Parts: sequence; C-alpha cells; structure tokens
Amino acid sequence: MNNTKPHTFLRWFVPFLLIFLSFILGIISTAVFYWVSGNKPISDSGKTTVSNVVYNTKSDTTEAVKDVKNAIVSVINYQKIDSSYYNNYGDSQDENQSEDGLNVYGEGSGVIYKKDGDSAYLVTNNHVVKDAEKLEIMLANGKKVVGKLVGSDTYSDLAVVKISSKEVSTVAKFANSDKIKVGEPAIAIGSPLGSDYANSVTEGIVSSLSRTVTTQNENGETISTNAIQTDAAINPGNSGGALVNIKGQVIGISSSKIASSSSDSRSGVAVEGMGFAIPSNDVVSIINQLEENGEVIRPALGISMANLSEASTSGRESLKLPSNITSGIVVLSTQNGMPADGKLKKYDVITEIDGKKVASISDLQSILYKHKKGDIIKITFYRGKDKKTVDIQLTKTSQDLNN
Repeated sequence: MNNTKPHTFLRWFVPFLLIFLSFILGIISTAVFYWVSGNKPISDSGKTTVSNVVYNTKSDTTEAVKDVKNAIVSVINYQKIDSSYYNNYGDSQDENQSEDGLNVYGEGSGVIYKKDGDSAYLVTNNHVVKDAEKLEIMLANGKKVVGKLVGSDTYSDLAVVKISSKEVSTVAKFANSDKIKVGEPAIAIGSPLGSDYANSVTEGIVSSLSRTVTTQNENGETISTNAIQTDAAINPGNSGGALVNIKGQVIGISSSKIASSSSDSRSGVAVEGMGFAIPSNDVVSIINQLEENGEVIRPALGISMANLSEASTSGRESLKLPSNITSGIVVLSTQNGMPADGKLKKYDVITEIDGKKVASISDLQSILYKHKKGDIIKITFYRGKDKKTVDIQLTKTSQDLNN
C-alpha cells in the first residue's frame, strides 16, 4: 500500500501541472503578441502600418499654451512701398500688395489683453506698427480683421491696437513680473518670420532679470530698457508676442533678440539663446496710458546721468562714496528750471527712489515712469559719504527737457 500512493499522486498531478503551465504560457504569448503588434509597425500583405498606440500627451507646458494661444495674433503692417524695395529683396510686389494698393512692409506679433464691448485691445511693439498706413490682424483661427492704432510709444517700444471683439474668444492675463524667478520656465509664442509661422511655440527659462538693453529710437535718442532675458528662441517676427510663465500668464512682451548670426561688438563672438522681453508690470503701466491718452507723457527730473557700475576705478574713488556703494546713478548735471534743479548736484549718486533700489538708468526710468506729473517722489542719494534724502515734486515732463 505504501508503494502505490506516490504513483497514484503523480498520475494526476503531472497532467495537471502540464495543463497549468500551458495555460500560463498561453497568456504570456498573447500579451507579448498584442504588445509587439501595438508598438511596432506590422506587415499586412507587405504594407507597413502605424502603431495603434495612442498617447494622451499632457504637460504643464501644453496646458499653459492651451490657455493663452488664442490670444496671440499676427500683426501685418501695410505701407505704400516703392517697387525697388521688392527688387532689392527679390520678392514680387504684386504678391505682397493689398486691394488698396498698399504693400506688406513688415510683420510681427501681438497679444490680446482686453475685451470691452464691441472692441478688443492688443499690445505689440512700436516698431512693428511704425508708419503703418493700414494694420491687419490675423487671429489665431486664421481670420483677418482690421486694426486701428490707439497709441504708441518709442521709449518703451510698445503700441496698443484696437480691433473688433466679434471673433475674440480669449484674452491674456498679465502676471506680476516682480515675482518671477531666474530659472523658471519661459514660453515664447508668436509669429517668427511672419504670419506663415503664426502661433509658433518655443520654451526655455528665465535667464536673468533687470537686464539693461540699450537701443536707439527713430529720433536717434539712446533708450535704456529694463528687460527680462530668456533663452527661449525669439526670432524676427516674434516682436510683440508673449513670453508666458508655466501658468499661461504673460510675464513679458518679446522685444528684441541677439540672433545666432550676429556678434557681440565688444568681443566679436557669435551668440545665441539671448532673447529679451519687456516685463509685464512695465507693459501694463504703458498700455493703460496709451489707452487713456494715445501717448505716454512722462515726468522728468531734468538730469543727465550715468551708471556708477560703468565708472572707472579712479572715477569711483573721486566720488568718495562708502565702500559698500557699488551701484547707483551718478548725476552729471541738472537742467535749470527742472524738478531736480537745486535739489541734486553734480556727482550725487542716487541709490533709491521711493524706497526701491536704483542700480541702473533703466531702474530709474522704470520707477519714474510709473508716476504722473504732479506726483512727489522721495530720492535717496549719497553726496560723498553722506547719505541724504530729498522730496521732489514732478512738475515737468519729458516735453520740457532741452533738446
């Protein structure tokens, strides 16, 4: 009896084990087949087909773009242009001519930020709309509407254009640019190289804050602009477009780019990945004035000035400043009859306005231009080693300055 029990057990266990293993192998084989057929092209009568796998790609970037993309437009500047312009560039004049005989002079980008009844408002760069005889706005859906210039400002390189709100479904929101941080994501949306590439998206980071970008306006005046630096690709045509944060809020309006084909005049080294945007807080201050007055009337102190950081070592020593004062604005002269006359003197060094640090000319302009004529500001400055404060009423504007 003891010898037969093991044989009886094996007689039913071995077949059961084989059946069980066959079942498991069948499941594995089926799973592998479906995985392979779903992830690799399969042949059906010798034809190659695409994968059946569908990805629902979703990220913070795609969500940010989704929120704001329909507020980004292309701005087309029409002017009457001599045929030689097109001959020089190898283009056809007829292809770029509208029904009223005007030609496409240039293209840029814009951001719709406000919808008010039958009208909507967009911000772009001044140089995008400069001298336009007609403005055409191409919306994100491809439809084109006529734009009317509300006002423009050469100093900030900003302009406001009004369009019909009939086709406008989305308006952009402005973030507080004082709260952004170096290293956070930055997404540029616009029309690089024109409306043929409308709503192009590039991504990078905020490379730096409070960069001073020096340019010249059409009057030959040197303008120091406070800007956000980013490595998100910004190309010609992106001007006036949006630089947005990861929440889809506008942190800046793209303004200029050091292209990879250009070189730094100081070093002769080609550079790339350096784009600039006007901070949203500065943008909001300007567009509110343009909407109200059609222009920006800026208060003026009536001083000529220079950045302390750019002074030579011997120049700094001659100012006899405390050793910890390494940045600020050096007063070079004051204009008679202007607000600073009798309040500030040559070689005073301004370090604060209204308690806010002033490290460069663009800092001073950014703070000063947020004020209106008649406002009183408190200026902190050093006269040698002596720290002083003075209240100055802004009784004059830039229109009162000597040319």
